[in-house]
Amino acid sequence: MGWSTRQLAELAGTSLRTVRHYHDVGLLPEPERGSNNYKHYGVAHLVRLLQIKRLTDLGFSLPQIAEMGDADDHPEAALRALDKELEATIERLQRARVELGLLLRHASPTDLPPELALAAADANLTGADRGLVTVMSRLLTGDQLDAYADLLRAGEPSEVDHEFDHLPADADLETRRDLAERMIPRVRKVLAEHPDMRDLELPPQRAAQTIGVALRDLYNPAQLDVMRRIGIAMKSE
Repeated sequence: MGWSTRQLAELAGTSLRTVRHYHDVGLLPEPERGSNNYKHYGVAHLVRLLQIKRLTDLGFSLPQIAEMGDADDHPEAALRALDKELEATIERLQRARVELGLLLRHASPTDLPPELALAAADANLTGADRGLVTVMSRLLTGDQLDAYADLLRAGEPSEVDHEFDHLPADADLETRRDLAERMIPRVRKVLAEHPDMRDLELPPQRAAQTIGVALRDLYNPAQLDVMRRIGIAMKSE
């Protein structure tokens, strides 16, 4: 006499479905069947099932367990590799907890990296500006993110900033030209205070295409014309 599938699962603290799955993927050998065609499991099956359960609890995947075979002593390399994976996972989870704490304390946006999240939350951005910040967060890395965050903290929006934010799409040429001329000193001042933003090294083709699409989607034609005029003025300096 041996154990039935249900009895084996109960002894190992697992489920019928799990036992059958281990059969399907070749981790647990099928037992012999008795004269009544029922499966009869022995001690070897229970030991193997407990072994698999222990390894999965440690974090090994089923393919990794299959590579190890059913020997009692498992390769040290596999154990060390898993230890490295767990170490990286723990570090990632610790970083995630720190970020969650910042989000909860400051009501920061969840779609931005922590370097930008707090700055964006404090900057009182328009919907268009917020969209651009999200796009830029995918293009900037490391110190560039810190520099961009400093730029977002540059101060309260000025009167010309508000004019730009509310500039109608059909603003006439004179209005666009006048606004660009009045915004240039502020842009010049901000770039002087944050020189790292003037010389950002982005992947040329990818950055130009991505930023171009974002600007066209987020800002109206009059605002884009004002930006173009400011850009031309900055390049000439």
